[in-house]
Amino acid sequence: MKTVEEKAKEIAKLMEDGKGNDVVLLDVSGLNSWTDYFVIATVNSSTHWQGLYKQIKDYIKDNDLEIHLTNRKSPDGDDWNLIDLGPVVVHLMSESARQFYDLEKLWHAGKILEY
Repeated sequence: MKTVEEKAKEIAKLMEDGKGNDVVLLDVSGLNSWTDYFVIATVNSSTHWQGLYKQIKDYIKDNDLEIHLTNRKSPDGDDWNLIDLGPVVVHLMSESARQFYDLEKLWHAGKILEY
């Protein structure tokens, strides 16, 4: 059985393979009580987001994860889409939202992992 870290690494790789830009896997396990890993990726459009979301849905079917919440941080859904898988939270963000919120800087105490 895969560890949560292995699953997070596979999700990060999946986002990269789906042409997500600047994919970062961040270990935040010691910094909060609600998740262990962030996968952060920049997307180009709502269509791009939908494609990556479908890949996540396909991945979780066979990997003992479930979507707890999908949240759009803007009315049109293009700026920031959060997909809560419990121990892994995926952030799919536009370039402007990624620069504005700068999650890597906000969560700077987390450790960036190779995948």
